[in-house]
Amino acid sequence: MAEKDADMIFKEFKQHSIAEFFKKNRQMLGYSGKVRSLTTIIHEYVSNSLDACEEAGLLPEIRVEIRELGEDKYSVKVRDNGPGIPKSIVGKAMATVLAGTKFHRYLQQRGQQGIGAASCTLFSLITTNKPVHVISGTGKDSFECDISIDIKNNKPMVTEMKEYDKDFRGFSVYGEFADVKYENSDHGIYEYLKRTALANPHASIYLLEPDGKEVSFPRSVNEMPKRPKEIKPHPLGLTTSDLIDFAHLSDSRKLSAFFSETFSRFGPGKIEEIKRMVKVDFDKEPKNLTWEDAEELVKSFKETKWIAPELDALSTIGQMQIELAMKNILNPQFVSVIERKPKVFRGGIPFAIEVGIAYGGDAGRINKETNQRGGSILRFSNKVPLMFDASNCALTSAVNGVAWKRYDIGKFDEEPITVMINISSVYVPYSGVGKQAVSQEDEIIEEAKLAIMEASRGLQRYISGVRNKNVQQSRYKMIMRYVNQLSDDLSELTGEKKESVENSIKKVIETKYKGLFAESEGGESAALSESGGNEDMHE
Repeated sequence: MAEKDADMIFKEFKQHSIAEFFKKNRQMLGYSGKVRSLTTIIHEYVSNSLDACEEAGLLPEIRVEIRELGEDKYSVKVRDNGPGIPKSIVGKAMATVLAGTKFHRYLQQRGQQGIGAASCTLFSLITTNKPVHVISGTGKDSFECDISIDIKNNKPMVTEMKEYDKDFRGFSVYGEFADVKYENSDHGIYEYLKRTALANPHASIYLLEPDGKEVSFPRSVNEMPKRPKEIKPHPLGLTTSDLIDFAHLSDSRKLSAFFSETFSRFGPGKIEEIKRMVKVDFDKEPKNLTWEDAEELVKSFKETKWIAPELDALSTIGQMQIELAMKNILNPQFVSVIERKPKVFRGGIPFAIEVGIAYGGDAGRINKETNQRGGSILRFSNKVPLMFDASNCALTSAVNGVAWKRYDIGKFDEEPITVMINISSVYVPYSGVGKQAVSQEDEIIEEAKLAIMEASRGLQRYISGVRNKNVQQSRYKMIMRYVNQLSDDLSELTGEKKESVENSIKKVIETKYKGLFAESEGGESAALSESGGNEDMHE
């Protein structure tokens, strides 16, 4: 066999576009499996609509229409009342992979990578060879056009551009997709939109299913959620590489100015504190920061106590909203909700965890084999449902890492319990570009576990209360069995009328077990109702 030299080996060396890469690896974008692929398309379009409406200060009104075109082939139309996309940007926004307004900003939004809408355009092209059709009304102009992708160069191709009804406001996208399937299952579009409505009560969402059935999820809150503000990265969690990157891009003349201008919580006092801990010249230009200097600084950051990141940087679902959502949908016997203070993970990025636990009622999910309810986990990221890849998700690991027996839950999979968990962050570390699972960062798993355990303490008190009530009821019933005979005997001994003796005995017994007779709303005893969720909401 003849040997090959380097020139021959590398003769076929070529550079490929990111669009070409994802064409061959579409499963990385979430397009694996027919049901999942269709849900992924809706996920990308609806997330973008929610972000756009909220950034423009508009209560979202989103309409989703799905029609069957043939075997495993459907059309999708999503329209919103948002600010629209300008004509000069629409091609890049809808058909350039890794182009967008979100990835480079320290601002909490649902989309992050500049892949979502472009991936839908790519998927339409490779499964039907058709472009997507968009209509946009920005208030300044209204237009419609077809958009496709030049895959080899990762560039948009905009055709059939023409003016549209000047009164149109918002954005509409229509695409045709093959190798997809509509299914009313736990991973389908109906379930996705239902969970989206749970986490976004300010949005009005309408769904037209392929069979013509119309479903609406009306808004339950007429106020916009708090808008997160764009922030600076937090020093805690920075790696050496992060610090070098920030320093070499800085225009500051001194390190001391660089720290205060680039990072949050880095005031003059903190600069002096760090100075005393390291042997780094704070008068040097940031561009001259060496790797060794950065290592020493990062080490000092980890040994320093910092004020937590600003809460205003994050927009959570909210305790009240989670409680109302779980009560309305699951009709549970008990609900406990916890929202933790913000923490940081690598890169100095803040995040916050919210957890809601529902027990009893329709909580949990039905096991089709046993017809019994077992534990279920509802995962959210920046108010977006995570429907797939549960086993690889940090939020799932946190739930599975809890010692549930400590909270009187024998086996999580055999109890009527639902754990709803949401992570809010300016940058959620997904385990893949499909954005369906949170990366297994130790800081996130630990913080999520703490939130779950905090909420579970209220659950434990509730279950203990229920068990105590059952014991009391058993004792009460046992004693009441003998009241008639005891009344007879005492009547003979005292000469008192049996009816009078029996009433006296019953009065004593009912005083002893009066908690069993104080009925609350819904038929539960008042004592148990009070020990349920209310006090734990503010634990």
